[in-house]
Amino acid sequence: MTQTYPQDTLVVGLAQIAPVWLDRAGTMSKILNQVRVASEAGCHLVAFGEGLLPGYPFWIERTNGAVFNSPMQKEIHAHYMDQAVQIEAGHLDSLCAAAKEFGMTVILGCIERPLDRGGHSLYASLVYVDADGAIQSVHRKLMPTYEERLTWSPGDGHGLRTHRLGAFTVGALNCWENWMPLARAALYGMGEDLHVALWPGGAHNTRDNTRFVALESRSYVLSVSGLMRPEDFPKGTPHLSAILNDGAGLLANGGSCIAGPDGQWIVEPLVGEEKLIVAELAHRHVREERQNFDPSGHYSRPDVLQLRINGQRQSSIAFDE
Repeated sequence: MTQTYPQDTLVVGLAQIAPVWLDRAGTMSKILNQVRVASEAGCHLVAFGEGLLPGYPFWIERTNGAVFNSPMQKEIHAHYMDQAVQIEAGHLDSLCAAAKEFGMTVILGCIERPLDRGGHSLYASLVYVDADGAIQSVHRKLMPTYEERLTWSPGDGHGLRTHRLGAFTVGALNCWENWMPLARAALYGMGEDLHVALWPGGAHNTRDNTRFVALESRSYVLSVSGLMRPEDFPKGTPHLSAILNDGAGLLANGGSCIAGPDGQWIVEPLVGEEKLIVAELAHRHVREERQNFDPSGHYSRPDVLQLRINGQRQSSIAFDE
C-alpha cells in the first residue's frame, strides 16, 4: 500500500510492548500485530524499543554476569545468539512485508548478529524500514552501556543518518546514545527535526532526557520503551529461577512519551502497561521554535566548531582488488 502524507502533519505510534523474551518468532508476532494496529490507527510511523527483538539482556546484572568463564553466562549468551537477528538470513522479511502492506514506516530496536562482522558478535541495532518495505539503514549502537558490554559489541557510524518522512526529517538513537552530545549533533546537522529515542524501558531515563533533547534541538522527540514483567519471561527461559530469584517486580517499566519542540510534554511517560501511544505532530511547531534557536543553522558557528563523522561500516578485513 502506498503511503501518502499530509502537507504539514504526521501521525506517529509508539508501541510500548514486552517481548516474548529471547524468543525471536514469538516477539516478531507481537511486533507485526502492533504494525497492523498502528495502521488501523492511521499512523505513518511506528517505533519499538531498544533491543526488543528478541529482548534486553536482563540476566547480566541479575546473575553476576561479570564472572569470567561462567558456564551459566556462556549458556545464556549462546541462547541469546540463537535468537538474535541476522538480516542476511531473512529474519526481518516479515516485518518488511508488513511495512509494505500497510504503507508504514517502522523503526525497530533489535539484537543483530551480522555476517559482515563474522556472525558471532551481537550489536544493539536500530533498523529503519520505509513504507515500501525496504531497509534504509541499520544503526549499531556506538557504545553499549555498563553491563551491556558483556554481551553487546560497540557499533560504528555507518547507520548514523536521517530519513525524510513527509514534512519531517527523522533520526534515531539507542538508549544512552541520546546522552552523547556529538551523536545528537550529527543528526541535527543532517536536518533532523523528529528524533526517535529507543529505550529498553525506564521512566527514570525518559522523563529527563526526552524534554532536554527536544528543547536542545527544537525538534519533536519520541521516546519509545519496552516493558518487562516477571510474567513476560517464557517458562523455558534458561536459568529463569536465577534471573528472577529475588521476586523483582517490573524489570522495565516503560516510560514511553513525546515532547514537543518547545520541550513541553505532548504525552507524559506511560508506566507499567502495554499500549500503542498515538499522536499527530505538526511540523509548523518546529518552524516556530527554530525562529530563535537552530542548533545547526543560524545558531551554529561552523567556522569555529565542526563535527567530523566516520560513516564507514567497520570490518576486520579489507579486500584489495
